[in-house]
Amino acid sequence: MAQEYDVIVVGAGNAALSAAIAAREQCESVLVVEKAPEYFRGGNTYFTGGIIRFAFDGIDDIKALIPDMSETEENSIEVGQYTEDQYYDDMMRVTHGLSDPELAQILVSNSHPTMKWLQEHGVRFVLSFGRQAFLDGDKYRFWGGLVVEAVGAGKGLSDQQFDVADRMGIEVRYATQGTRLLQDEKGRVNGLQVLGPDGFEDIPARSVVLAAGGFEANAEMRCRYLGPGWEMVKVRGIPYNTGDGIRMALDVGAQSHGHWSSCHAVAWDMNAPPFGDRTITELFQKHSYPFGIISNINGERFLDEGYDFRNYTYVTYGRALLSQPQGLAFQIFDDKVKHLLRDEYWIPQVTMAQADTIEELAARLDIDPQGLAQTVREYNAAVRQDIPYNPTIKDGRRTEGLAVDKTNWAETIDTPPYLGFAVTTGISFTFGGVKINNRGQVVTNAQEPIPGLYAAGEMVGGLFYYNYPGGSGLSAGMVFGKLSGTSAGQDANLLKDI
Repeated sequence: MAQEYDVIVVGAGNAALSAAIAAREQCESVLVVEKAPEYFRGGNTYFTGGIIRFAFDGIDDIKALIPDMSETEENSIEVGQYTEDQYYDDMMRVTHGLSDPELAQILVSNSHPTMKWLQEHGVRFVLSFGRQAFLDGDKYRFWGGLVVEAVGAGKGLSDQQFDVADRMGIEVRYATQGTRLLQDEKGRVNGLQVLGPDGFEDIPARSVVLAAGGFEANAEMRCRYLGPGWEMVKVRGIPYNTGDGIRMALDVGAQSHGHWSSCHAVAWDMNAPPFGDRTITELFQKHSYPFGIISNINGERFLDEGYDFRNYTYVTYGRALLSQPQGLAFQIFDDKVKHLLRDEYWIPQVTMAQADTIEELAARLDIDPQGLAQTVREYNAAVRQDIPYNPTIKDGRRTEGLAVDKTNWAETIDTPPYLGFAVTTGISFTFGGVKINNRGQVVTNAQEPIPGLYAAGEMVGGLFYYNYPGGSGLSAGMVFGKLSGTSAGQDANLLKDI
């Protein structure tokens, strides 16, 4: 008979490993089951920028996470504060007030303590200078409450969490897919059926945590739940998140929950491969659009590039690209703002063009030249020149009189050479999933917990609707991973005493 584990965790991304680490703090034996082969481990976490949103009251909370911050670094930054109330308000604002209030509050109030917990386990963090900071006078200021990222970005976070798991004696089985939850005669989840290199196997366990991601890599489910056209988008991350965990939970009576017809998506390089590239990771994304304009192949603008900090718009705008002709769009900049573009714009694999005239740029990108030239002329004429331009704040420098006005960071496009970058929709993760309670237990439609079953990460529904505040995906993975893992470990110990 196979070894019985206290806790089995399905998945091996940030949420799953946070759950495994937390469970191991409570009990003796924890098994992580990872569908991917070892060389493709890490889930979607590996493909993120590693920036994490959490509440903090000032520099001391940041230094608690980065104890080796130098005095020079500290003196060069102005972090302000990002309170729990601000985080909660951001969650509700960008999700149209639909985020589950209990889940949102758990996320907000546990965001910094969970970061500190991981730091105490040896996960290292640094200031996010390269992606989120702009020099304002003699201080660097950070956009939209995001200040800290994991050392080594998403890959670094994943590798560090695997190191912690290894030190704690957590077993990991690769190339092993969870296929079915096992239950006893009373309905308690008491194990997992897997399909591994040696075939099917039933593995007994006292608790199971599902943290296997959403269904973003499943073209059929994308089309069924997100709508026509979504089967053709590029997948930012791994090809293994095909909804297995969600399906297993629903099969034992879990309540479906959340925004099943929506997802996290971004502006992604037009010529990126169908799934994530582990060398390029997140650098196919293009997130400096607030400093320029976005046009379609007809040369027409179709959204307000400066509506808010990119942290609060890039998901909605990433999805919006799919509605344009051929699902394509083009980010246009001039030489004045080139220094503001993020590092991801300068990778060798980028799909871009440069020219000394707008018409020539358009021709090189297969945009209608006259359409784009007219759009740029009208845009330039509409820019409020009397309002100072400041990329570090929502500066209010806007256009007036256009069919689609730009609300902030409106700067004339009049200084060659001009740059254009071709983008399409890249899906990150889906928002629909199953419902959990405040202990991370999966619940039924009757709101009763399914004994022995817990969930975390992308497959938890009810947190994000329409949009999400940038950096809150990793934060939610950590927070609900720790919550579900702790509960699963505690409950496994209780069973030993019966």
